Amino acid sequence: MDYLVIEGYKTAAEEFSKEADIPPSVDFNSIESRMNIREAVQRGDVEEAIERTNDLNPEILDRNSSLYFHLQQQRLIEHIRHGRIVEALTFAQSELAPRGEENPEFLPELERTMALLAFDSLPGAPPAISELLAPAQRLRTAGELNAAILESLSQGKEAKLTALIRLMAWGESMLAKEDVDFPRVDLRSGLTTGKSSETEPSQAMDVQ
Repeated sequence: MDYLVIEGYKTAAEEFSKEADIPPSVDFNSIESRMNIREAVQRGDVEEAIERTNDLNPEILDRNSSLYFHLQQQRLIEHIRHGRIVEALTFAQSELAPRGEENPEFLPELERTMALLAFDSLPGAPPAISELLAPAQRLRTAGELNAAILESLSQGKEAKLTALIRLMAWGESMLAKEDVDFPRVDLRSGLTTGKSSETEPSQAMDVQ
């Protein structure tokens, strides 16, 4: 059930708990609160996400300066995305520059974000700069915040199922390097394939 809880499937987790007669290890309402926060970041409303996080537990951001910087960085990115240049410059000067002075390790990320202002249009920006405006950037920030909330609730940051798949992928890669024949699991079909040497490249386990 931890996969359903960590990934935010509240209804499915509730149903699974009832059907399997497993006492819930968490307050299911906390799942909804956490998903509201994650979804706020994913749609670019970082200010709402910060407010909801502080309502949930203000210590989450107080104790994690890196996470708070990344959330503020995302707010700056959203200003730039929507063409609010004056607001972006003011926000960077008042909120991010002081944090960069206190923590020099944040400066490269701040400089990379400010570099977005040097380009009139997204196609003209180098990939290392333009990727900040990609959906994946929002997902990374949302994922980092989600993991911090889970940690504050004494829950794992990653579902056991996901960790198991990663371990399987690592084990298979090690065996393949040693040229050992072994049955492989095709995650697409859920079936065990033949020996590793008989497995088509398309069937190889691909876990990020």
